[in-house]
Amino acid sequence: MKKLLGIIALGLLLSGNAYAGNFKCEIHSNLSYIIKVDNFNEQVLATINPETGKFNDNSVIHNFGFRVLNGEVIEFRGDSSRIFKLIVLSNSKKGDASSFRGLYFEEGEGPRFRKTVRSEADLAGLNSFKADDDLAYVMRAVSTIRKELNGAVPLIGFSGSPWTLATYMVEGGSSKDFAQIKTMAYDKPELMHQLLSLLADAVADYLTEQIKAGAQVVQIFDTWGGSLSTAGYQTFSLQYMQRIISRLPTEADGRKVPVIVFTKGGGQWLNTIADCGAQSVGIDWTTDIQAARQQIGSRVSLQGNMDPSMLFASPARIRSEVKAILAAYGHGSGHIFNLGHGITPGVNPDHVTAFVEAVQEFSPQYHQSI
Repeated sequence: MKKLLGIIALGLLLSGNAYAGNFKCEIHSNLSYIIKVDNFNEQVLATINPETGKFNDNSVIHNFGFRVLNGEVIEFRGDSSRIFKLIVLSNSKKGDASSFRGLYFEEGEGPRFRKTVRSEADLAGLNSFKADDDLAYVMRAVSTIRKELNGAVPLIGFSGSPWTLATYMVEGGSSKDFAQIKTMAYDKPELMHQLLSLLADAVADYLTEQIKAGAQVVQIFDTWGGSLSTAGYQTFSLQYMQRIISRLPTEADGRKVPVIVFTKGGGQWLNTIADCGAQSVGIDWTTDIQAARQQIGSRVSLQGNMDPSMLFASPARIRSEVKAILAAYGHGSGHIFNLGHGITPGVNPDHVTAFVEAVQEFSPQYHQSI
C-alpha cells in the first residue's frame, strides 16, 4: 500500500538560544535521503535508508551532537543553547517509486514537489500513514532528546498545518498567488476537503506520537493561512486545525500538554483563533501585541512577535526591540516571547544569541509574580 509522503517537519525547540540550520534534502536514484545541514558554513551529510526508515550507519550529524549505531540515534550531546529543526522525509517502501511525489527542499525556498496533487487520481495515490511505524525513528529521537534535556528547557513538537502542507503539495512549492490551490478550493471544494482531511488526520497522528515520545508542548504552524479570505480561512484552514486539536491528548505523564496555533497574517482573526481550542496563539510582527492582549484578554497566552528581520540589525538594536515588545505586552503572565515567524536564512547566529539573552535579561521584571 502506498504511504502518504511524510512531508511534515519536526521542529525541536531546545531553548531560546542560538541557531536554526538551513536544510536542503535531495533524493538520489537509489531512493536514499541526503540531508544537507548548513550550520555555520559546514556541510554535514546524513543518510536515511528508505526501506528501514533508519539512519545509515556512520551517519553522524556532528553539529547537533547525534551519533548513529545500527541505524538508530544512540546519543545526543546537546547544550541548552541550541535551536534546530530536523526535517525528516518518509517515503513508500523501496521500489514503490510511483507513490513518491518527488519531495525535495530547495535552499532558501523550502519544500518542493516534482509531482503535485491536483486531481482525484493524484489524491488516490496517497493514503494515511502511521507515525509510530513509518516515522518511528523520529519518535526515538524525540525520546532521546527529552531524556538528555533532563528538564532544562521544554521540548516543543511541531507540524505544519493542513492548509500550509497542502499549498506545497498542490502548488509544487512556495507561491506568490496560490492560484492552483485556490482554484481547487473554490472550484473543486470536495477534492480540497478530501486532501485537507487526509492531512489533518496525519498531523493529528504525528503530533500525538510526538507527545507520547516526550514532547511537552506542540505547535501547529500555519504559514499560508493568511493568504485566504475570512470565509476561506474558516473553511480551509482553521476548522482543520480545530480537528487536529480535538484529537490530541490533553495530558501525558501527569502533565498538561498545551497546543500553540500560529497563522502568519492572521491577526485580523485573533478572536476566532483564540476560541479554536488551543492554549496559546502565535502572532506575527504585523500585529500590535498590546492591542492583541487587550482583544483576547486571558483566554489564551500570546506567542511572538519580533520581526525576524530584526535579527539582521546590531545586537544593541535587537536588545532595544526586545525591551519595546516586553513593555508593549506589559506585566503579568501569558506571554511567550518569540519571533513573529521563522529565522531568516543568513542570520548571524551571534545575533540570535543576543536576542535570547536579551529576553532572558529583561523579561523577569515583567513576570516576577509567576
